[in-house]
Amino acid sequence: MNLIKYNIKNRVATITLNRPDKRNALNSTMVKELYSTLKKAEYNNDVKVIILKANGDAFCAGADLAYLKELSQYTYAENLADSMQLKEMFRQIYTMKKIVIAQIEGSAIAGGAGLATVCDLVFSVPEAKFGFTEVKIGFVPAIVSVFAIRKFGESHTKRLLLSGDLIEAKEARKIGLVNFISTKELIDEEVEKFAYNLVTKTSGNSLALTKSLISEIQQKDLEQALNYAAELNAKARDSTDCKKGINAFLNKEKIVW
Repeated sequence: MNLIKYNIKNRVATITLNRPDKRNALNSTMVKELYSTLKKAEYNNDVKVIILKANGDAFCAGADLAYLKELSQYTYAENLADSMQLKEMFRQIYTMKKIVIAQIEGSAIAGGAGLATVCDLVFSVPEAKFGFTEVKIGFVPAIVSVFAIRKFGESHTKRLLLSGDLIEAKEARKIGLVNFISTKELIDEEVEKFAYNLVTKTSGNSLALTKSLISEIQQKDLEQALNYAAELNAKARDSTDCKKGINAFLNKEKIVW
């Protein structure tokens, strides 16, 4: 059985975690497959938006028991190599030029909550639970903390990562972990509609630049951020997409992206 399923339709790549019998829990093989599949979508010019979803009752339950047992026997060097692999997969989602939408239809725990955190936008069903439970088994949610602080701030990050408590989708939306809540009956349709609007109504180049802008300005002081923004503004104006968009707008023509 393929641990990751991948298909493309209407310039939208759907990447599906496919280990439902293990609640889509992560192991080394699954992390490697997910990373390589994300890379495939990143470099496919026929893909503009990516949907990350899962088969089964859970979105992702974090690391599985067999994997945790294996990790406990690793040397420091082996654990560092494994951690770097996870880091690269998270960074790939966060920095890739394509927009990544998470479709959460079940619990997203530990590494699963990490996956939701690094995605650009998150749709969830009301029943889904989110939690960074690592501290409850003597572990540390180290890599995801870098992204969590960026996404929902130090106060919420401390509360969730230190307590290991689970929260419902409604609260996850309040703190910024979730963007939209949809029923199980409607979530497929609503995610597809949102993705389709991005594909047909926005410039791919503008999406990539805007995603990069949001990431980069958080690392700079005010003056550096403003200078970076001004430079990116000039770069965008000189792009083929911007010239195409302005020309269509002035001539009252429909823009085909």
